[in-house]
Amino acid sequence: MVSYKELGLVNSREIFAKAVKGGYAVPAFNFNNMEQMQSIIQACVETKSPVILQVSKGARQYANQTLLRYMAQGAVEYAKELGYNIPIVLHLDHGDSYELCVSCIELGFSSVMIDGSSLPYEENVALTKKVVEYAHKYDVTVEGELGVLAGVEDEVCAEAHTYTRPEEVEDFVKKTGVDSLAISIGTSHGAYKFKPGQKPEIRLDILHEIEKRIPGFPIVLHGSSSVPQDIVAQINHYGGALKDSIGIPEDQLREASKSAVCKINIDSDGRLAMTGAIRKVFAEKPAEFDPRKYLGPARDALKELYMHKVRNVLGSENKA
Repeated sequence: MVSYKELGLVNSREIFAKAVKGGYAVPAFNFNNMEQMQSIIQACVETKSPVILQVSKGARQYANQTLLRYMAQGAVEYAKELGYNIPIVLHLDHGDSYELCVSCIELGFSSVMIDGSSLPYEENVALTKKVVEYAHKYDVTVEGELGVLAGVEDEVCAEAHTYTRPEEVEDFVKKTGVDSLAISIGTSHGAYKFKPGQKPEIRLDILHEIEKRIPGFPIVLHGSSSVPQDIVAQINHYGGALKDSIGIPEDQLREASKSAVCKINIDSDGRLAMTGAIRKVFAEKPAEFDPRKYLGPARDALKELYMHKVRNVLGSENKA
C-alpha cells in the first residue's frame, strides 16, 4: 500500500471547496506519457493553478501503473524545481469497477472516479457507496456520476445523452457519500461532439437546478473539449482527415465554471494540439526521425493550449 501523501500529492477536497467559493474550475488534464505530463506541470506552474492529473483505465494499461505513479511523484518534484509547489491530484478517470478503484488507491492515487452511470440507479448507488467506504479509510476522495455522456473516450462509449435528473442528485449524494458528482448536461466525449449546423449548447438550466438541490456541492463536467477549429484546420492542412469535428464553446464552459462546477475535464483538445504540431514537423521536415524533434514541438503546443484554458476558460490562474 502506497499513500499518496508520501508522494506529495493532495486529494480534491480542499481545492474543490476553494473553487466553488472562488467561482472557478480546477483543470483535469489526462496524461499517458512524459511529454503530456511535462506540458501540464509547466502550464500550471507558470499560471500558478492547481491541477488534477487524470489517468484513464486505458492510460494505465498503455503506460504501466507503476511508471504512472512515479511520474506523478516526479510531477510534484518537477513543479518545485520549476519554482512553485502547486497542489497536484492524481485521479482515476472513469473507473469502471470496485477492484480498479481499490488497485489505484493502493498504488498512490489521491482521488478516484467510479462511473456507474450506465447501471440502473440503485446499482450505481450501491457500487459508488462501496468505493466511497473503502476510499475514505485512506482519505482518498471519490467522484461519482449520474447521467450518461454521448461520444467515445478510451473504453467509454455511448450512443446518446441521458441528461442528469436533478431530482436524483440529492438522494445519490446522501446515500453514497461521494465528494464530487459528474453530471450530464450536454457535453460529450471525443472530438466529434457536434456536426456543422448544430448549435452546441450545455444545459445551464439543469446545472442551476442541481445547484439549488445540493448547494455548494462540487460538480464535475466531463467531455469539455472545445475542439479549436484552427487546430483542426492545421491537422487537415498537413494531411489529416478530421471532418466535421466541433466541440463545446469556451464561453459556455467559462459560465459553468463560475458556478458549482469546480472540475472540468479536457483531453481531446490536448490530443489535437499535439497531433497538429507533430503533423507540421512531419510535413515540413520529412527527413526528421529524432522523436525529440517532433515531440518537443508537440509538448510546446500542448503547454500553450493548457495555459489558455487555465487563464481564459477555467479561471484558475493564481489559485494555487
